[in-house]
Amino acid sequence: MIDLRSDTVTKPNEQMRKAMYEAEVGDDVYGEDPTVNRLEQIAAETLGKEAALFVTSGTQGNQMAGLVHCQPGQEVIMESQAHLFLYEAAALSAFAGVQIKTIDGNRGAMNPNDVEAAIRGDDIHQPETGLICIENTHNKAGGAIVPLENMEQIYQLSRKHQIPVHLDGARLFNASVAAQIPVKEFAKYTDSVQFCLSKGLGAPVGSMIAGSSEFIRKARKWRKRLGGGLRQAGVLAAPGIIALEENVKHLDEDHENAKYLADGLQNMDGIVLVNQVDTNILLIDITETKHSNENFIHLLKEHGVLAGAFGPNVIRFVTNNGITKKDIDVALTAVRKVVS
Repeated sequence: MIDLRSDTVTKPNEQMRKAMYEAEVGDDVYGEDPTVNRLEQIAAETLGKEAALFVTSGTQGNQMAGLVHCQPGQEVIMESQAHLFLYEAAALSAFAGVQIKTIDGNRGAMNPNDVEAAIRGDDIHQPETGLICIENTHNKAGGAIVPLENMEQIYQLSRKHQIPVHLDGARLFNASVAAQIPVKEFAKYTDSVQFCLSKGLGAPVGSMIAGSSEFIRKARKWRKRLGGGLRQAGVLAAPGIIALEENVKHLDEDHENAKYLADGLQNMDGIVLVNQVDTNILLIDITETKHSNENFIHLLKEHGVLAGAFGPNVIRFVTNNGITKKDIDVALTAVRKVVS
């Protein structure tokens, strides 16, 4: 079965499994796991931040950013289709006690003028703006890269208003590789960053959150409060090290496969490409095929291909490090059979 539902379906390779078996471990709550400590050091240096923390998931990392940066009753600004808004179970409201202010963006990028206009003034009737969140790459926008210039502009206005900026960089390395810009440059315009070790980087578990030493000190306590304190976690951190040291350089293969898939789909009857393919995510509109999402996905599965629904009449394909060009050819054949 060729699985194009998401890059979360990747499995650890043999090198990662061996590293997990051989990992030197200790109690991470005591700060004594050498493999976790090394991973956190690598992540911090890669992002150009003072410190980093290994967390169980991207959602947990994003929530800790809200909990550290914000006070209950404040408001968080983010793009209207942000993962933090749509897919994290209102956790910022449930845990941090904040409300969300959304802004419609262009391919995931918020207009800095709109961001500044959304910042609350000193009004007794309104919540204070406690945080601005950016997502890069932007999942709902089809893996779109939020331009570095856009991030810089938002960061500069955030300094003017003394509001922190958090980056949900779950697929930040995809943006870095595709744009040929070091992740450190993206991270420069943030106060905190979260990125996933899973997804395109291929590790089985975990994400990293990075920022100042003081931010990470507070985040570590919030990780404990959220039940994320880990013991001999080196067995989970070891594949994360390989993800950063070895797998980043393979992301361009995922991007090439996504563009190859897009080229093959764009001339098929009934298929309309929804997004410009920047990275590893491709969205198609199947309205003209007269199939429902459910039926289209079912028929694809019968031909050995898995895909996911991503809104009314929209199907998502996500390339990952388990997918080859030959697999894409099989997927194209399967789609051709479904639409014909």
